[in-house]
Amino acid sequence: MYVGLGARPGVSADEVVSLVRQCVPAGCRAVVLATLAARAAEPGVAGAAARLGVPVRSYEAAELAGVAVPHPSAVAGAAVGTPSVAEAAALLAAGAGTVLLVPKVVSGRVTCAVAG
Repeated sequence: MYVGLGARPGVSADEVVSLVRQCVPAGCRAVVLATLAARAAEPGVAGAAARLGVPVRSYEAAELAGVAVPHPSAVAGAAVGTPSVAEAAALLAAGAGTVLLVPKVVSGRVTCAVAG
């Protein structure tokens, strides 16, 4: 499963891992955590990827903004320059012909979506 993450600065690896485990369907596993380039080096994101044993893939805001998603956010658009991070990153990471399997779920300082 291709996991897209939106993360606020200071998010913990525990919070990220907890939400990823909640969102990835039973019997499946994450193969990548995808996020906004500006958040890829966040200790919580990098730490979660290390704990899950997956790489982090990052995208610039302009790339993410070009992806049509079911739940765009004006708040995200104003804050980071794209109306979607989690859903758009999951879809970009999964590649052409894939679909959003789990729409964005928000928990505290992290948002998660899953594509495959």
